Amino acid sequence: MRYRVVLGVLGSILWLLAGFMIIPLIVALYYGEALHIFVIPLICAIVIAYLLTLFFKREDEEWNLKEGFLIVASTWLIAALLYSLPYILEGVPPINALFESMSGVTATGATALPDIEGHSKSLLFWRSLIQWLGGMGIIMLFVAILPKLGIGGRQMFRAEVPGVQEERLRPRIRETAKILWLVYIVLSFAEFIILMIAGLSPYDSITHTFTSISCSGFSPYANSIAAFDNPLVEGILVVFMFLGGANFALHYKTIFNDRKSLIRDQEFKFYLFIIVSATLVLVYELFRNEVYSIADAFRYSIFQVVSILTTTGYASVDFNLWPDSPKFILFLLMFIGGCAGSTSGGVKVVRLLLLLKYTQNVLHKTIHPKAVIPIRFNNKTVPEEVIHSIVSFLVIYILIFAVSSTLLSMMGMDFITTLSASIATLGNVGPGLGLVGPMASFASIPDPGKLILIANMWIGRLEVFTVIVLLTPTFWKN
Repeated sequence: MRYRVVLGVLGSILWLLAGFMIIPLIVALYYGEALHIFVIPLICAIVIAYLLTLFFKREDEEWNLKEGFLIVASTWLIAALLYSLPYILEGVPPINALFESMSGVTATGATALPDIEGHSKSLLFWRSLIQWLGGMGIIMLFVAILPKLGIGGRQMFRAEVPGVQEERLRPRIRETAKILWLVYIVLSFAEFIILMIAGLSPYDSITHTFTSISCSGFSPYANSIAAFDNPLVEGILVVFMFLGGANFALHYKTIFNDRKSLIRDQEFKFYLFIIVSATLVLVYELFRNEVYSIADAFRYSIFQVVSILTTTGYASVDFNLWPDSPKFILFLLMFIGGCAGSTSGGVKVVRLLLLLKYTQNVLHKTIHPKAVIPIRFNNKTVPEEVIHSIVSFLVIYILIFAVSSTLLSMMGMDFITTLSASIATLGNVGPGLGLVGPMASFASIPDPGKLILIANMWIGRLEVFTVIVLLTPTFWKN
C-alpha cells in the first residue's frame, strides 16, 4: 500500500469537496445569512488540500485496486466530516451534525435535526445539495473531470458505482462517468423546471429536485412532502423518483441508441412489477381498513411505495399511523432498493432477481441432478462468480443488519424502531418506523446508536464490500 499516493489523491479530491462549499456561501449571501458557517470549513479544506497535494504529490504510475478501495472509502468519510462543520457552526451537536452530514453525502435522508425549519435557508440548501452530489457519487464526478486517471480511475469507479457488474458506456471510464453525470444533470434540470411550472418556489423546486432525482429524501420541511399537500407535486416527484431508481446507463441508451433498451431490460421490468404489485396490495389494505377512500389510497400508496423502494424516503403522509400490514409491506421494500446503476440504495433489484433465478436453478437441479442450466440475464449467461458475489453480499448485508439491530436493542430501543432504524440506514432509505418514523427524527437515538447508524450509512452506500474489505488482514498485507 503506497500511502503517499493515497494521500496525494485525497488532497486532489479535497480541492473538489472544498469547491462545492462556494455554492451555499452564495446562497447565504443572497438571503443575508451568516457566512462564517461556510467560510471557515472552506478555508480549512483549502489549507489541508494544499498541504496534501504539496507534500504527497501523486506519482505518475497508476494506483492498484487496494489503493482505489482505500481512496473511495476515505473520500466518503472525509466528505462527511468536512460537510458536518456548517451544521456544528450553526449550533447542531457534533454527533448529530456528523449523522446529518453522512446521511446527506450517502443520499440516505435520515435526519437528526428535531427542528428542521429552525435552521437557515442556506444550510438547508446545502443539506440538499450534498445529497445531489452523493446521489450520483462524489468519486464518479472526480473521475469525470480529472484527466489521465487511467487504471486508477477504473479502480475507483469499480469501488463506488453500485451494481453487480461495472456498467461501461464507453471504453474509457472517464467518458462513461461524464455520460452518466450528463444524464443526471439533464433530468435534474427538467425536474426543476416542471416543479416551477407546478407552482413551487425556486427554492423549493431546486431543493426537492436535488433530493428526489438523487433518491435521497431530505426536505427543508419537517413534514416532508406532506407540507405541500399537492397531488400534482406528488405525481411529479413520483415520476422522477422512479427515474432516479432506474439504471442511468439505460436512460442514456434509451435516449441515444435504442428506444426500447429500458423496457427490454429484465431488471427494469422486475422493478416495475414490484412497484405495481406493492401499490395494489397497499391500496387494497388501506381501503379495506377504511383508512382512505380508493382514490386517496392510490395517491398515498404509489407515492410511499416508490419513495421507499427507491430509498428516497420522502413522506406524503405519516405512514407510521397506518395499520400493521401496510407498514410491514413498506418495511420489506426497504430491503430491496432500486436498480443497479441508479442513485438509489438497498440490495438492488438485480440482485434479488438473480437470487430468485439461482434458487429456481437449484430447485430444478434437485429434480434433475445432471442437468446443466445456466442462469441468464438479458439473454446473457451470468458467470458463476457473479452469483457467488451476490450470495456473499447478501450474507454480509444481513449479518450487518443483524449486528447493528442487536446493538441498538441493547440500548433500550423498542423492537420496531430498532429494526427499521437499522435497515433504513444500511439501505440508505431514510425514515423508518416507530420513534424514527417519517414525521420524527433520529435525534432521540442515543449517541452510541447514532455512531452505529453512521457506519451503516457509510457501508450501505459503498455496497458493503468496499468498506468491509478494509477490515480484513489480507487487505493491509503487501
